[in-house]
Amino acid sequence: MAYDYVIVGGGPAGCVLAARLSEDPRVRVLLLEAGGSDRNMLYRIPAGFAKMTKGIGSRGWETVPQRHMQGRVLRYTQAMVIGGGSSINAQIYTRGNAGDYDGWAREKGCEAWEYRRVLPYFKRAENNQRFLDDYHGAGGPLGVSMPAAPLPICEAYIKAAQELGIPYNHDFNGPRQAGIGFFQLTQRNHERSSASRAYLGAARGRKNLTVRLNAQVLRVVVEKGRAIGVELSFSGRTGFVRAEREVILCSGAIGSPKLLLQSGIGPADELCALDIPVMHDLPGVGRNLQDHLDLFVIAECRGDFTYDGVARPHRTLAAGLQYLIYRNGPAASSLFETGGFWYVDPRAAYPDLQFHLGLGSGIEAGVARLRNAGVTLNTAYLRPRSRGTVTLRSADPAAAPLIDPNYFSDPHDRTMSIEGLKIAREIILQPAMQDFVLAERLPGPAVRTDAELFDYACRNAKTDHHPVGTCRMGVGADAVVDPELRLHGIAGLRVCDASVMPKIPSCNTNSPTIMVGEKGADMILGRQPLAPAILDDQRNDIPQHARREVA
Repeated sequence: MAYDYVIVGGGPAGCVLAARLSEDPRVRVLLLEAGGSDRNMLYRIPAGFAKMTKGIGSRGWETVPQRHMQGRVLRYTQAMVIGGGSSINAQIYTRGNAGDYDGWAREKGCEAWEYRRVLPYFKRAENNQRFLDDYHGAGGPLGVSMPAAPLPICEAYIKAAQELGIPYNHDFNGPRQAGIGFFQLTQRNHERSSASRAYLGAARGRKNLTVRLNAQVLRVVVEKGRAIGVELSFSGRTGFVRAEREVILCSGAIGSPKLLLQSGIGPADELCALDIPVMHDLPGVGRNLQDHLDLFVIAECRGDFTYDGVARPHRTLAAGLQYLIYRNGPAASSLFETGGFWYVDPRAAYPDLQFHLGLGSGIEAGVARLRNAGVTLNTAYLRPRSRGTVTLRSADPAAAPLIDPNYFSDPHDRTMSIEGLKIAREIILQPAMQDFVLAERLPGPAVRTDAELFDYACRNAKTDHHPVGTCRMGVGADAVVDPELRLHGIAGLRVCDASVMPKIPSCNTNSPTIMVGEKGADMILGRQPLAPAILDDQRNDIPQHARREVA
């Protein structure tokens, strides 16, 4: 069977493209997703996130042993459900800093991706509950709202950060990113607003859009230098689907390079070593992997001040009933509703550290859970210099890839991450937290020196689930796609997801990936880009003198 566009991967960008491309009734669109349905109620309930990294809607891949982290192997969760990461994440709506996108344009030759030119696409996607201004939009598919169930410890945390000198910020996506406060969340009517629900909800009724779940694409088929379709496994059978116009890969920073390599597109020496016929020698495929590494503080609470106690069966049942009847209570919480952006390096042009306050302990897979109620303060250094790779373990499409984020390969990242962890520890110690916090349990009072904190990080750090960069857009020998997201050297093939980002944005990456899908749709359809934003002041920082004491 033939379609105009075959989209591989039903993650955030894939859902956006399926909806936007199928707006033209003359265009036939096929969306292929290797995972299953998101009909389970856990995908709708905000607190369902707590189950996601533990196996619901995801597969637990791992990194290779990390050479610069004492050989540690980290769990590397990948979504296996329609909507991708947007269906299993903590729903935090952050876009990054203007400097991130201006850096893409300035350093990588992608002028069309500067901040003024991508901001209209963020706004087009958005249906914001609270803000409507130069930075925010209404009427878009993606629900964006304030937290429905904050706890008193959230306010205490915000006050504690201010006691340390970090100012309050009511909107991290507005004119200033730096500060502490409440995150906005990808929710609508107190339910998760995933890319699947936001974009495919209305589009699925269109006759020109076909969505196939549990469809594993084995390779992109190339003839005479052009992608003509994909080979896939579906319902126990292997078949071929033709793309009359384009094949578009949206499988993410791990899945998209994996599929290109399986298709014989990538570094020729790697492919030959696995006896994969080389269709196109493209050295940058699978290179430039970037991710945010998370170091965290866990403190024991003086009482039942977080949601840890809700894990007891009778309280879980009560929370579920409360949510179904009133749409509030523990189940309405994303579990990460407050946070902020600040500076590790006082010379940084804009924030290079992010906090997430977790309303419990052991929320994510592999993170320690306390016997009594606890609270977690996550930190991530936002602009790592380390670069990793995604390569194939074997020619078998069913085999997990070799994922090597190469954490701490640049000593700068190690220094900045440890300094960020120290700031988090200071926040927990501020007077505003003392009515809530009994004592720090991890790293623990005995861990003081940088060497001890590094050892703690090697044993406990986790990914923030923000991989990008493995099909970098731009020019030069290591670029995989051009600024229009077209694969260098093969016609009819694009990549449109987080893998094309030249550098990692200073934030959670779901919203930037949706933006890439929105902008990519206009490029694919040959539409005029949205008019650049006109802003009086793009400064998104705090002067150095105002941040030296804390940093």
